[in-house]
Amino acid sequence: MKTIFFAAAAGVLLAASAAAQAPKTTFKFDFGPGKTATGYQQVLPTAAYSATMGYGFDFGTTVTGVDRGGKDALKGDFVTSKQPFYFSVNLPEGNYNVTVTLGDAKGPSSTFLKAESRRLLLETTTTKPGQFTTQTFTLNVKSRRINDTETVSLKPRELRKLDWDDRLTLEFDGTNPCLAALEITPAPQAVTVFLAGNSTVVNQDDEPWAAWGQMLPRFLKPSVAVANHAESGLTLGSFLGSKRLAKVLSVMKPGDYLFIEFGHNDQKDKGENDGAWKAYTERLHLFVQEARKKGGIPVIVTSTSRRTFGADGRIENSLGDFPAAARKVAEEEKVALIDLNSMTAKLYEALGVEESKKALVHYPANTYPGQTAALADNTHFNPYGAYEIAKCVVEGIKANKLGLVKFLRNDTPAFDPAKPDALANWIWMDSPRSEVTKPDGN
Repeated sequence: MKTIFFAAAAGVLLAASAAAQAPKTTFKFDFGPGKTATGYQQVLPTAAYSATMGYGFDFGTTVTGVDRGGKDALKGDFVTSKQPFYFSVNLPEGNYNVTVTLGDAKGPSSTFLKAESRRLLLETTTTKPGQFTTQTFTLNVKSRRINDTETVSLKPRELRKLDWDDRLTLEFDGTNPCLAALEITPAPQAVTVFLAGNSTVVNQDDEPWAAWGQMLPRFLKPSVAVANHAESGLTLGSFLGSKRLAKVLSVMKPGDYLFIEFGHNDQKDKGENDGAWKAYTERLHLFVQEARKKGGIPVIVTSTSRRTFGADGRIENSLGDFPAAARKVAEEEKVALIDLNSMTAKLYEALGVEESKKALVHYPANTYPGQTAALADNTHFNPYGAYEIAKCVVEGIKANKLGLVKFLRNDTPAFDPAKPDALANWIWMDSPRSEVTKPDGN
């Protein structure tokens, strides 16, 4: 009897120890110095992030607390700042539903919201005095770990990216962001859209760079998370070699998507078996087939066009046979094709030779040694260009009648790349992080 008793007691202790060590994944935060709503945890303006506490205002940003009083403890107080501020929460890998409550009981508010490495979630959203808005997003938190022995091989520049750290970070911008509450809950059943690609797809951490992958979340309803595994300078081969496909496959579940866009950097591979119709084609087939083995839905995306105008004012193809090869693999594998190469050529032509420069990054004179004049980057987008191209991707989702169509936000307008949005109507709130160094790749 004693043996049975001690064994049972040991089991209880082990279970309690495991429970104590399990990371917390559900949070309910009430911001501000006023009364704390029942069931919520108060967050004061002094709550700076620390690994010990596991949450807080991050990267040296500060906020002010405001208490309006009243009967509603959750909405009676909030935090705000005249400068962008970050709030981070330590979370393990997975998808999470994140709900923010924004507004001020006695004044107006204006908020622009991003997550992690500048993923766009919410464009400028205003509330009148006494008005509140509650918005929910499904966000992906990723880890380098694949299994007990393998991890993703990151580039040195990736080690400082918010996408690859140990927490979920929200960036609050706007002329008067008023954050009243934040709730986080696991969303294991959410559909995940995995992105495999290069600098035209990646979540760019720093202004003024951007890519379409970080704009895509803005157009999706809750229950869909975008997991962007793209990185600057990658080819299909280096995506494989750095174990990024292995990582995607390790967490992919049936019904998830894999969007695949490569080509710009694959052009530089000059080995005996390289080229559009050899290694590139073979690897595209591999990506499609491996995703299908996991029950995933592969989608091939042709490379974005470079801004390469000919004398006739039309875009000239600078990507060789790579777009054609991608189209052919999609046809052979009978998978959806989003022809971003064609759509971006239309977009640039519609903007024109000069105006199209405003969709891409510019290097002011003397940015680099020996550079005496301003220089236009004909490959890498600024936020405006990335946003327009994300709209092209959304149109491709619609044209292919993917299941994702039902998850497009109700305020997603129809878009024609031949009729781009006017830059004058574009509003983007810059993030505090900026960098003049060009991303890898071309």
